[in-house]
Amino acid sequence: MTPDQIIVTLVIIFLIASLYKNLLGPGFTFVIGISVLGLFGILTPKEMLHGFANEQLTVILLLLLIGEIIRKTALIDSLFERFFKKTFSYRKFIFKLIFPVSGLSAVINNTPLVAIIMPYVHNWGRRNNIPPSKLLIPLSYAAILGGTATLIGTSTNLVVNGMVAEQTLFPDFKALEIFDFTPVGLTMAFIGGLYLIFFSGKLLPDKADPIESINTESREYIVEVKVAKGSQYHNKTIEEARLRNLKGLFLIEIIRQNKSISPVTPQTVIFEDDYLIFTGNTNTIADMIESNKTLQPSQLGMFARRDKTELVEVVVSPNSGLVDKTVKDSNFRGRFDAAILAVHRNGERIRGKIGEVVLNPGDLLLLITGEDFKNRIQDSKDFFLLNNIRSIKKMPRLQSLLIVGGLLASIVLSAFRLVPLFNSLLVFLVILLLAKVASPKDIYKAVNFNLILIIALSLALGTAMVKTGIAGGVSHLFINLFKPYGIVSLFIGIFIITNLLAAIITNIGAVAIIFPIAVSLASQLGANPKPFALLVAFAAAASFITPIGYQTNLMVYGPGGYTFKDFFRIGLPMTILFMIVAVVGLTLQFGLKIN
Repeated sequence: MTPDQIIVTLVIIFLIASLYKNLLGPGFTFVIGISVLGLFGILTPKEMLHGFANEQLTVILLLLLIGEIIRKTALIDSLFERFFKKTFSYRKFIFKLIFPVSGLSAVINNTPLVAIIMPYVHNWGRRNNIPPSKLLIPLSYAAILGGTATLIGTSTNLVVNGMVAEQTLFPDFKALEIFDFTPVGLTMAFIGGLYLIFFSGKLLPDKADPIESINTESREYIVEVKVAKGSQYHNKTIEEARLRNLKGLFLIEIIRQNKSISPVTPQTVIFEDDYLIFTGNTNTIADMIESNKTLQPSQLGMFARRDKTELVEVVVSPNSGLVDKTVKDSNFRGRFDAAILAVHRNGERIRGKIGEVVLNPGDLLLLITGEDFKNRIQDSKDFFLLNNIRSIKKMPRLQSLLIVGGLLASIVLSAFRLVPLFNSLLVFLVILLLAKVASPKDIYKAVNFNLILIIALSLALGTAMVKTGIAGGVSHLFINLFKPYGIVSLFIGIFIITNLLAAIITNIGAVAIIFPIAVSLASQLGANPKPFALLVAFAAAASFITPIGYQTNLMVYGPGGYTFKDFFRIGLPMTILFMIVAVVGLTLQFGLKIN
């Protein structure tokens, strides 16, 4: 080996060790590695920084920004709420979750997509007594599967496309098309989806919700719900209405024509105009307002129609003008642009309607507030603000159509080569900003500078591997080992090595190391480089066996209370399935010879 090859090899070993042990953080690790290559003259300053001008890097940035806008507008959360209406069983929920998430992940970068959907999935499980450990890995895997079906579904595919543009061995091969990934990706999304539907319940652990287990907030509020005319609950027993199985909510009283019914039995019949009195904590009541459109606090009123509201918790001050007044007589809406939804009084169980509760000093109030609330309470001594529980946003229909239509138009224009993907996404982003769907001050927070740094420097590492002959040498070794057994064995070898690297040093790190070798392999064999590039993308993205290999796995790792063993148990069969589909699919798709 030449001195330059030795240095590049040592840098690769350093990258693998540091990323695996998480010694310095991914971004700083790549900075050190590429700096060493620059100091020894293996890379010029231009070659070190050239990755920052790569078009695919800017496409990733635009997709992250657009994904953040979609997340903040609550569009997908609204769609899922309608889609999962009346879904109560685990198997049915998983069935309805997997394929829509995979489909959305094909057109929306899967990392922000999981960020959008994870709170809804978590809340659904809480409402239906199903632990998040049974739900969150399927969500992550479904997003990964769908992301492999198109060029824009995952940053891994875009990173590979960026490396395609940088490679010099095939001058005519400078880009992957948006649907080059679809035959294999779509097939695997279907097969993997069926695997999750039938086996996730058996293979995933049944663990207590870690968020609830560390939550010391035990305050229970009294909240009142009025059964409206035409309600689905009219003339049904408590059991038939499924009001005995509400996670975190307990029905303690029914008030009918000013008479109290307590205790409430499963056979008690509900009628129109009944007032149902529940006890529950702040998050459960927030879920009720956000998710259950047929079971709403009676004090909600006009706030249910507002586009943006907030749930806050306040405590009544000793010198408050609210003391000794009933909620109904306090004129709370007119004074504060807020409504009292629920009351907590130091463990005391309050009876009767919320409107008739007489407020005392120290009472905790759960409020739903309008946009003018904070201005009106600046000089108020009536209460002290404790917590902002949750913001609730509604998506105006025009904005929904603009987002969906604009995103689809960007994809279609790019797919038919009418407008480059970068141009269409940039115009789409500008339109969203001009239409005030998002604010420039907000979306810059979605920029993952660490990810951008890693991708740009990984392109420089690929340049060094080709330039010094490391990629060619390793690919020659691959040929000697696997070629005698045919193209299938060669593809299996590439897949396994790439996938294992992705599992321990992240998918982008694996792509940075293996892509130059794969393209060099194609060059030495005189083969079409496209299936080699696609294989690396699929193998790096199919990171199911550890939580650290892919961002969406890391996102669900803590909230699901998972261990490495949990990912390996359900992820290993998924990885083997993906390898078979990818290897056989690419062989057939590109007409490669088996032997």
